[in-house]
Amino acid sequence: MKKIFTLFVLLVAGMSVLAQQNNKTPSADSMLNLLSSTDAQHEQILPAFNATRLIFSPTTETVKKNNLNFLIIHRFGDMGTAIGGFRSFFGLDAVNDVYLGIEYGFTDNFQVSVGRNSIGQMGETQFKWALIHQSTDDHTPLNLTLLAGEGIRPYGSFASFGDRLSYIGELIISRKFSRTFSFELSPVYVRDNQPLPYVPGNPPGFFALSTAFRWKVTKRMSLIADYEHPFSSFRNNSGNFEDPIGFGAEFETGGHVFTLNVTNARAISQINSLSNSTSSYGRGQFRLGFTISRMFDFNKKKTSNNY
Repeated sequence: MKKIFTLFVLLVAGMSVLAQQNNKTPSADSMLNLLSSTDAQHEQILPAFNATRLIFSPTTETVKKNNLNFLIIHRFGDMGTAIGGFRSFFGLDAVNDVYLGIEYGFTDNFQVSVGRNSIGQMGETQFKWALIHQSTDDHTPLNLTLLAGEGIRPYGSFASFGDRLSYIGELIISRKFSRTFSFELSPVYVRDNQPLPYVPGNPPGFFALSTAFRWKVTKRMSLIADYEHPFSSFRNNSGNFEDPIGFGAEFETGGHVFTLNVTNARAISQINSLSNSTSSYGRGQFRLGFTISRMFDFNKKKTSNNY
């Protein structure tokens, strides 16, 4: 996994150098118009990403005021193990995790999301604030967004109600280096009141780091990659845990964003994937996944006086 991480860092570094040589004009895709607004004092805000989420990581983008984003996220079964292959149609017969949720923009810079994961039957609520926006004149060179969330597992055996709760806090930093390349880095803190997995030596809270990039290939299609690393001696030294890493393609069609990806992580929620990912590419424990994002605009439309 260390070799994979090193290769990933080198790939991102090389691509970012190339990306900085390109023209820095903003994209005018319709989906981005729903995720951004304008800066009165400087040039137009430059969205770094095409959607509010990548494979694991949330992006710095937020849903615009009075817009609702409906999300369906799916993870299938192992493709390369004994239970994978053609017998299970390369994992498509199995379901590891499903997330259904909504994101609503109360302002252009503040959204609330609510959803449910099938792993642990965990319900999640998240709050997301976009604090700083990158501008096309580079007066503001970065995007900065805060995320705070809570997860609750309503079923299963727990000693108290508090043990059912998990929390996540995240500082998301991104930059759009060119028309084709965007990169983000996110320090994360996760706390499971009852550690996941619940075994001796596992601390309830730990820090992690998430990195991701988007490389726009055509007007409507981009390549994306996502990587997470928990800074937890329990996880790093036990030999049973793996860092989640995923690769995919993102397709934008007006109000829809469709993402197709391959990842070793079974869980969709960052709380679950950072706490308890044990699947390995080397053992064939990788799977196909997808995300469907559909935006609905509830702003009042201007009516014409023409008859």
